[in-house]
Amino acid sequence: MNRQTASAIIVMGVSGAGKSSVGERLAEALNCDFAEGDRLHPPSNVEKMAKGIPLNDEDRWPWLDLVGQELALAVAEGRSLVLSCSALKRIYRDRLRAAAGGNLKFVFLKGTPELLEIRMGDRTGHFMPLSLLHSQLATLETPEGEKGVVTVTIDGTLDEIVEAAEKGLSKLGPRSDSR
Repeated sequence: MNRQTASAIIVMGVSGAGKSSVGERLAEALNCDFAEGDRLHPPSNVEKMAKGIPLNDEDRWPWLDLVGQELALAVAEGRSLVLSCSALKRIYRDRLRAAAGGNLKFVFLKGTPELLEIRMGDRTGHFMPLSLLHSQLATLETPEGEKGVVTVTIDGTLDEIVEAAEKGLSKLGPRSDSR
């Protein structure tokens, strides 16, 4: 694959939306690499979230820069990459778009607060407590209507969600900035 055919995709949404599960499956379906954005958080961010303290912009900028570096490296190497990242605000998404050279697509996993609470309550071993969900929902600036964004509701099975993401991405075409 080369820079022209490589694609960078962020699976985004609030905690509990299924970014990692959907991202892994989507990368598998698209035959490309997957990167877990949470692993790029500095220890101080993880510690803060584990204590139930919401992150602010100053906490997120260094993390988003690391996410952007991961995207830029993949694009520079001509590798396609699916990466999970909350990307809650437009300014964050624009920063990530710039890091990827403008060729970045987003799959926005959208769910009701009730469904997200159930999903977060069901998972184990994650540093993000349920108490931070409402903070993330308050911070979320929906990407619906932005170029290069596919919105997928999360009320189906994992297979249905991934299929809807694939279908939506195929309608965007090869470059998200050329629509």
